[in-house]
Amino acid sequence: MKRRDFIALLGGAVAGWPLSTSAQQPTMPVIGYLNSKVAAASAYQVLAFRDGLREAGYAEGQNVAIEFRWAEGHLDRLPALVADLVRRRVAAIVTEAATTPAAIAATSTIPIVFVSGPDPVEAGFVTSLNRPGGNVTGVGMTTTPLNAKRLELLHELVPKPAVIGALMDTVSTQNPQAQLQAVEAAARALGRRILIVKASTEGEIDAGVATIVQAGAGALFVGVGPFFLNQRRQLVALAAHHKLPASYQLREFVAVGGLMSYGASDVDGYRRGGLYVGRILKGANPADLPVDLPTKYELVFNVATAKALRLEIPPKLLAIADEVIE
Repeated sequence: MKRRDFIALLGGAVAGWPLSTSAQQPTMPVIGYLNSKVAAASAYQVLAFRDGLREAGYAEGQNVAIEFRWAEGHLDRLPALVADLVRRRVAAIVTEAATTPAAIAATSTIPIVFVSGPDPVEAGFVTSLNRPGGNVTGVGMTTTPLNAKRLELLHELVPKPAVIGALMDTVSTQNPQAQLQAVEAAARALGRRILIVKASTEGEIDAGVATIVQAGAGALFVGVGPFFLNQRRQLVALAAHHKLPASYQLREFVAVGGLMSYGASDVDGYRRGGLYVGRILKGANPADLPVDLPTKYELVFNVATAKALRLEIPPKLLAIADEVIE
């Protein structure tokens, strides 16, 4: 063998040798982030999650990595997406309402931290709020009890029409029957007739709003669910086109022109989710971490939208608003 060929062979072999133990860098923990939405719709949540991680002492790219998996509204993709995270042996998986069941079905050992809308006990995510048990805990963002308050606020904003149309997502949200019952009960308590229409596709949203308009409804109550969040621009545009005062769960609807929103702050929820993941990375057992419950609620109005609807927001509602978008 020629000398230069031997040196080249030796150099290639050395390049493939493992470094000595003293020179090796510690492996960076990897977090799996499993979401049913498109990435753009969840950008603000990711920022809040990173904030929580930083508060816990973890900075992405420095001492922790995040593997993102987006279903982009296609829930049938979730089993494959979560299976890939399990194969990668991530240190924890972060989920939301629509993705938590898929993660729970995929692993009983990797810690799962949800930031979720349904009641986590009722949905079967945990056995109790105080002692979740198993590998699952998180931040409960229970929305069903808030439906009554949100309908009451819409009633105060638009007191005259007898009929309120409610567009409900019964596919991508957990426990839709409980939401339907809560909305119906709240309407009865207010003496308002409620027309409930279900929608789970873009076409059904168009048809559902048209049905509500044809029934003479004077206001629109948009139910919760990741599908509706993905379609928020479509929903807001339809409400504007039909001149329907509409109420939504999240500020993100109001930011793109929706009239009003009321609900638990999911920005705060994802920040606290980041804190929980940080605690788990430091050795906390998810079975012993109580489910964290909402502590911050937001009432948001869009004044420009109100003006376009020739609707005056009552001063008492503006006085209690957390944010008014001009």
